[in-house]
Amino acid sequence: MNPVRFDRRQFLATVTATAVSAACVRSLDAAPAKKKLVLIAGTPSHGPGAHEFNAGVRILSKCLAKVEGLDVVVQLNGYPKDENILEGAAGILCYADGGAGHPLIQGKRLEFIGRLMSQGVGLMCAHYGVEVPKDRGGKEFQEWIGGYYEHLWSCNPMWQPEFKTLPKHPITRGVRPFSVLDEWYFNMRFRPNMEGVTSILSAVPSDQVRNGPYVYPRGPYPHIQEAKGRAETMMWAVERADGGRGVGFTGGHFHKNWRNDEFRKVVLNALVWICKLEVPETGVDSVVTDEEMLMNLDPKGNKK
Repeated sequence: MNPVRFDRRQFLATVTATAVSAACVRSLDAAPAKKKLVLIAGTPSHGPGAHEFNAGVRILSKCLAKVEGLDVVVQLNGYPKDENILEGAAGILCYADGGAGHPLIQGKRLEFIGRLMSQGVGLMCAHYGVEVPKDRGGKEFQEWIGGYYEHLWSCNPMWQPEFKTLPKHPITRGVRPFSVLDEWYFNMRFRPNMEGVTSILSAVPSDQVRNGPYVYPRGPYPHIQEAKGRAETMMWAVERADGGRGVGFTGGHFHKNWRNDEFRKVVLNALVWICKLEVPETGVDSVVTDEEMLMNLDPKGNKK
């Protein structure tokens, strides 16, 4: 065997292997990191089938599992004891009881969440999670998600709005008109003049809905009655100056509504959108079975 020829072959093989290896490393380096979405489920409240936060976020997580570029982290039974779980998140969902006990306003959490918001992290709050006290979280929620439920200003009747027309927005992709009975809050305390707020789901409540009773307090409130004939926004979106995105969604009282394809899709689309991922043209398609709807429910009403 010619030693010179052998060395040349060996040299060429080595060079080729090195080039292929380098190309593979470059390819791996070029792969974009997945966006982290943290779904915070509140602690159990209300009776069976209502405010099923833990079961609800598990359904959402299952439906988002195949979304390319998304890494979903589920936080059950309340705000995380270790806040490091929220570091590096592209988006956060808070589906929990609100008001004075809202998980995002306890202790120094407003400041912590505020730091994440200033970094452009997306935030979506659902159902009771859109309510905070006016003097603790109200101003922040107006900035972060565009508005909030204000006690005795907003109202919370059980009714079935007709979402007949939807605006052109990534969150509404693939969503068809629908109607679902839920505790749909309205008359939010939005930013002045709805500045920067895009209405996603809106409908006109009947006079009977405005006249109450509301869930609590039962009302009616004169300022709600006086606005009869006006369309009300029950889901909205904002793009913040800090680069982050925010969404408010007032539905979500009844667990059974996650079985509705349109109700579910508009929420899934919103979660993808707050993480700054591209929402598919047909929206986030998913299937939820009757069996899955009965999984992970909180053990309510089972104690003697």
